[in-house]
Amino acid sequence: MRTIMVTGSAGFIGFHLCKLLLDEGFRVVGFDAMNDYYDVRLKERRHQILQQYDRFSCTVGMLEDFEALQSLCNTQQPDIIIHLAAQAGVRYSLDNPRAYINTNVLGTFNVMECARALKVEHLLMASTSSVYGANEEMPYSEMQKTDHQMTIYAATKKAGEAMAHSYAHLWNLPTTMFRFFTVYGPWGRPDMAYFKFTDAILKDRPIDVYNHGNMYRDFTYVGDLVWGIRLLIDAVPERQKSSKDIPQGDSLSPVAPYRVVNIGNSEKVRLLDFIEALESALGKKAIHNYMDIQKGDVLATWADTSLLKRLTGYRPQTSLSDGVRTFVDWYREYYNA
Repeated sequence: MRTIMVTGSAGFIGFHLCKLLLDEGFRVVGFDAMNDYYDVRLKERRHQILQQYDRFSCTVGMLEDFEALQSLCNTQQPDIIIHLAAQAGVRYSLDNPRAYINTNVLGTFNVMECARALKVEHLLMASTSSVYGANEEMPYSEMQKTDHQMTIYAATKKAGEAMAHSYAHLWNLPTTMFRFFTVYGPWGRPDMAYFKFTDAILKDRPIDVYNHGNMYRDFTYVGDLVWGIRLLIDAVPERQKSSKDIPQGDSLSPVAPYRVVNIGNSEKVRLLDFIEALESALGKKAIHNYMDIQKGDVLATWADTSLLKRLTGYRPQTSLSDGVRTFVDWYREYYNA
């Protein structure tokens, strides 16, 4: 039985991943700060569900606390580390950038130090589609340059990618970075737009529709996302003798066992169309408050997931209508709405 440590185990994606890994027969060690960026009760409920499994254990702690993280790793001896924990949210990074430096840069460094010391089989770490920043060529491919991040959040995630590559090179540490694209689904984060939209629609409040709804996102259902992560666990990158040995379209580094992989739905959806799917699932129309684009926002994201398909044989497949309806069903049950 292999042991996987998951940072951010009480988070939206972390919770779904831990549950999948437990169902797959792994032993899972969780680590989460349980901070109050959003409703802690939601995080506690996620952990309660995971604690119903005998093979799950969790520790509450900060990534910035290296001694606590190191102690957990030395005690549990994970074979694999999946680092999801981060200070999330584009908007909040404008108001409190230091939180992103502390968690996403220093905290990620601490995770890499633990992985190096343990010589884990595979280190997998979450990045974001936001690192593509001002890129205008779509769909976004892992082979494109990512030099123009537009928020501190995106910049800290790009820093994590750069640090991870250096560690993979220096210490021969097999590392996979995955870039997420607008993840949604049950047990989601209350700070996300679709969550706020649902709450507002049900309470007859207007919803703020930025750029007058003319924005596009690659909405990715959380169940598809975590299955992609699960499959990537076994797609361990290997150091190549020469760049000539790297298959075309593979983001594998020429000097390190390191790879970046997009995980998205491969389909850009207009914001207004997503709102329509919500309205359909709720059986209720939204009151639109049209607004200009927000600072730091990009007009569109859209993933090229051909590398994920090549490595794992898998491509996310949940339709927008099915995914949104599953979220709405959960929301109504959880909040008695």
